Amino acid sequence: MSSHLGQLFRISTFGESHGGGVGVVIDGCPPMIPLTEADLQIELDRRRPGQSEVTTPRNEADQCEILSGTFEGKTLGSPIAVLVRNKDHRPEAYSEMSEKYRPSHADYTYDAKYGIRNWQGGGRSSARETIGRVAAAAVAKKVLEHFCPGIETLAWVKTIQDIEANVDPLAVTAADIESNIVRTGDRTIADTMIERIKEVRSEGNSIGGIIEAVVRGCPPGLGEPVFDRLEADLAKAMLSLPATKGFEVGSGFDGTLLKGSEHNDHFYMEDDKVRTKTNRSGGVQGGISNGEPILFRVAFKPTATIMSSQPTVSKEMEDTELKGRGRHDACVLPRAVPMVEAMTNLILCDHLLRHRAICGGIID
Repeated sequence: MSSHLGQLFRISTFGESHGGGVGVVIDGCPPMIPLTEADLQIELDRRRPGQSEVTTPRNEADQCEILSGTFEGKTLGSPIAVLVRNKDHRPEAYSEMSEKYRPSHADYTYDAKYGIRNWQGGGRSSARETIGRVAAAAVAKKVLEHFCPGIETLAWVKTIQDIEANVDPLAVTAADIESNIVRTGDRTIADTMIERIKEVRSEGNSIGGIIEAVVRGCPPGLGEPVFDRLEADLAKAMLSLPATKGFEVGSGFDGTLLKGSEHNDHFYMEDDKVRTKTNRSGGVQGGISNGEPILFRVAFKPTATIMSSQPTVSKEMEDTELKGRGRHDACVLPRAVPMVEAMTNLILCDHLLRHRAICGGIID
């Protein structure tokens, strides 16, 4: 089972949803980067369950422990191990799911591949696995800030079902996004989104939507030609998150409606920098960042586990029914915002270090 990401900034996550704990080992972090558990906890608190009325009520503090790789508040250059212990796990809520496969979940496919699975909360397929990613990304964020001051990654809820926010990617701030529990950058639509989630939850159902993200202040030159194109690695990172079903960068699918003369981003000089008049490329051309804001969107499906009876099959390959139990998000998007930011920072950090290794620095 592949649990690794990155080439130079390499992470390996571990743990199951209802096991003793979850975490990550980070290898390749440069030395002398200021880092404390408080740096990681800020991001973990944004991801944790039970943080608002529109998230799962599972009560986890998600308190992190840095077990290795730091000394006197700085990284050593050696592997950094981070552990978050599970406290409020209730595996008994999933006992029926040990014999019946949840529709649209990973239960059947894990059994088909491995012949064994941890049915308690989904094991490795649970979004609880992303704790390790978010913790590692907090380290990646510190590395990015150290070598590339001014770079900033922000994500926000763009749509909840058919409710769409109006957000300016160049102007939105972290304070705007965190000002409401649904984490949309458009405060005027937040209450409508929140009420839709609460309505669907009261029905025992679930809904999905789209998260949009921007990277501002990214220098040109990050990314590799052909297979490790920056947008390709971002796509892989985003689609590795639970419940994701789509990724588009820049103009995305809407770009198919334009002609080349309409879609091309024309270059011009601004002081001593190469700029583009439009940004339909989404900040990436030829797989390499061009210095413009990197803009992309990620589609999340409705949460698979719902609180109503659905047709399914059992491990004995017999038709049966299953009603969801346990504690789940009716909409994953508010908690997925920090996950999208995390995966972005992991990819950017890895490509930043790769660029420095190959080219010896950052293009101004």
